[in-house]
Amino acid sequence: MAVIANITKQKLAAGELSLGMGVRLARGVEIAKVAKVCGYDWLFIDMEHSPLSLETVADITLAGLDAGCTPIVRASSHLHHHASRPLDAGAQGIVVPHVNTADEARRVVDQCLYPPIGHRSMAGGAAILEYDSLPMADAARVINDNLLVVVMLETPEAIANADEIAAVEGVDVLLIGTNDLCAEMGIAGQYDHGDVVAAYEATISACRNNAKHAGMGGVYDALAEKYIRMGVRMVLGGSDLSYLMSGAKQRAGALHGIDL
Repeated sequence: MAVIANITKQKLAAGELSLGMGVRLARGVEIAKVAKVCGYDWLFIDMEHSPLSLETVADITLAGLDAGCTPIVRASSHLHHHASRPLDAGAQGIVVPHVNTADEARRVVDQCLYPPIGHRSMAGGAAILEYDSLPMADAARVINDNLLVVVMLETPEAIANADEIAAVEGVDVLLIGTNDLCAEMGIAGQYDHGDVVAAYEATISACRNNAKHAGMGGVYDALAEKYIRMGVRMVLGGSDLSYLMSGAKQRAGALHGIDL
């Protein structure tokens, strides 16, 4: 049976660190190979905070499948087609932002997974099956097994409900959006604040209690080590834009520093 395995899901199941690169700036398929060669396991293709079109997302998604770098798309809202269309285009995972309750998490699962777990509409010609034609029951099972469903916790309400959210069948990862969480707490940018540490503790505990995985976005400095050692395993390492800006500034500074 032809299927492109979800490398990120496999690494998380093995208890390993899985590292992602955000895609906000890139418009070409080369970013998938670049990410893979640089040591990233997954692409965080961002449709919430970028002007990326669905067509561009589809192109990068297919490139990720071929490169062996799991293409995961962040939806721009809870609307069902913001998850189903990238999945039909070949994404191996969906990240849904601003999930605050178990009921919202169940709706995410309904949109992303085929029956009997969810209620995603059946479609043929799946890219993650190498476009092979399979009996619908087999295709649904294999695709469900190789999809990663990620919900983002970005408010105190979501953190308070972490255990109930983690208990929802079909949810794989609870990923803390640290920037929005800090803003909602009134402590914007204070990623090491005691309330943020407590939020990570609560989320990691909820994941362990329910055999799920904890994820992290928004922490891109030495503090990331603290949360990884606490138990975070799905880590957004940074984005193409931030890497380009950082590298370009460093190089320009070095060249401008040459004595003439």
